[in-house]
Amino acid sequence: MNTIPDAGDQYRIEEATRDAERQARWEAQEQAASAATRDIADVPAVEVITTAAVHLMSAAAVKLGLADAPEAQTDLDEARKLIGALAGLITAGAPEISDMHARPLRDGLRSLQLAFREASVIPDPIGKGPGEKWTGPVN
Repeated sequence: MNTIPDAGDQYRIEEATRDAERQARWEAQEQAASAATRDIADVPAVEVITTAAVHLMSAAAVKLGLADAPEAQTDLDEARKLIGALAGLITAGAPEISDMHARPLRDGLRSLQLAFREASVIPDPIGKGPGEKWTGPVN
């Protein structure tokens, strides 16, 4: 009877240990994700709308070069798309979320539209900038 484990036995033991550790990490991550998420049915519409607007605002600000590395992140074409989507969301959603929630979103949108105009080498005519189709002229 051989009581000295061979290299194959040691490898199988190490592999089983790694698998068990991997499974434990996955289960811990799964529990953390479950604890951190809410059922979408429990989230009020005003929160969904404002959260989406804030994400669009943040992305547009980055694309306008208003973040940490403007030389690497500025992309006015992408910013135009994001600002247009934001303007549509705010214009359509404002009557549904009340003026108290819509006002700061409108202010943020206007700031982004002005920043876009300032960042553009060839500015759009008044009323033709990103999102102005929904908000009206911004100057």
